[in-house]
Amino acid sequence: MERHIGERKETRANDPSSSSLSLCMGSSAADKFSDEPITPIGGFFLQPQMDQIIHCTMGFKNPIDIAAIKSHLKTSLLLSHPRFSSLMVRGPRGLKKWQRTSHVDVDHHVIVVHNPVTASSNFDHETAVNAYLADLSTSSGLSADKPLWEFHLLMAHNCGVFRIHHALGDGASLMSLFSESFRGAEEEEKLPALGSVGKKKNRVNGEKGWWVLLIGFVGMVWFSLIFVVEFALRSLWVCDIKTEISGGDGVELWPRKLATARFKLQDMKLVKKAVPNATINDVLVGVVSAGLSRYLDQRTPNGLPEGLRITGMAMVNLREQHRLQEQSDLMKSNSGLSWRNKFGTVLLPIYYQKSSGTDPLGYLKRAKVTMDRKKQSLEAFLSYKIGCILMTYLGAEIATWLLYRAVSNTNFVISNMLGPQEEIAVGGNPVTYLRVNTSSVPQALTMHMVSYAERADMQISVAKDIIPDPEFLAKCFEEALVDMKEAAH
Repeated sequence: MERHIGERKETRANDPSSSSLSLCMGSSAADKFSDEPITPIGGFFLQPQMDQIIHCTMGFKNPIDIAAIKSHLKTSLLLSHPRFSSLMVRGPRGLKKWQRTSHVDVDHHVIVVHNPVTASSNFDHETAVNAYLADLSTSSGLSADKPLWEFHLLMAHNCGVFRIHHALGDGASLMSLFSESFRGAEEEEKLPALGSVGKKKNRVNGEKGWWVLLIGFVGMVWFSLIFVVEFALRSLWVCDIKTEISGGDGVELWPRKLATARFKLQDMKLVKKAVPNATINDVLVGVVSAGLSRYLDQRTPNGLPEGLRITGMAMVNLREQHRLQEQSDLMKSNSGLSWRNKFGTVLLPIYYQKSSGTDPLGYLKRAKVTMDRKKQSLEAFLSYKIGCILMTYLGAEIATWLLYRAVSNTNFVISNMLGPQEEIAVGGNPVTYLRVNTSSVPQALTMHMVSYAERADMQISVAKDIIPDPEFLAKCFEEALVDMKEAAH
């Protein structure tokens, strides 16, 4: 496998010069707004090795009206939000912090692309947009001379791409902000209904209930301890056996390709009913496990050992309420829901099984067992706290090296974000689809699924010299869900 040789890209969010600061805000304006230090996790995403930009793609129903979109942005909650109206600067001791600016020039943030390089008669709209996103994944980042976000309008493909630095917030924060800034398409004053996760059932009281609690506590301690040990080993040297989807150190610099797997939420809900107490996340992990097994069957003619472990990382929202909150709730610093990066990661093992002759629902059953153990442990919470402690007490360089090693020694990243259940609109233009992906990471495969208006689209980003055919991989995932649906009937 040929590896691209090149120097590591420079940090995308470079510190603005004093002259650029003076253009945005005078000394009196600077004194007027209080500064806020960047959180440890936010600082992690500003390091060169893990510099992360979130790309949120919106497809529009009608032709793009640039003036209407700019007007909407100027009056939306987006521009009044502190994170979207602050510059990332360095303080006297070199510590990074957010500094409010007195004015945000929308014209400097809205990038109109009339004829993207990917616009060609050989591309359909989806392929062209994915090619544009793939280019953004490894291209130059966001300038710190302005707040760390942009909105690219691809006029030829009737879609917009929000580029938002991960240091500004996590997926739950950003989705809440979008949902309140871009009201429902049919009723501007109505906040779109947001997906939610059902509440956990209370344990049974009495003697049996105490035994259940005791067993649950022992399980929590055991599975949490296993995670701490495994995470430490992954940060040093432990990794899986190399397969056709394995990435590693430096792969974040390699060229990318994107493809989209499309699912119906109704199909996923039907499949989850086939296994008692299963969730949509269980179904997603089962689909990924089945799809990767199907893909590896095609890419590995000599076959792989049955039950081969392939370890990924899954993102977990750590807020007390797993539903998407209104923006007013997220901004309360003492509510536990405050605006910041508040998510953990879990090491997610899936196991290769030959796709022929395997019960499609077997993948879901195995995924549920794995996910139940993750829920029982404190793995997501501990990963968040460990990251904060490392950044605070060991410094950014050492902490980033350790966390980067852990990421490099896994094979994929996966996340599932609950989006609006009803149509949203930007500048009065209804949004037909909503998709998310991020800039490059050391893994050769990243998968981000967002549910929106009864559909779920998963953006699949790959290092194209390792996984040259992401369209086929997307088809494997789609066919895996179809097989599960048929088996569930």
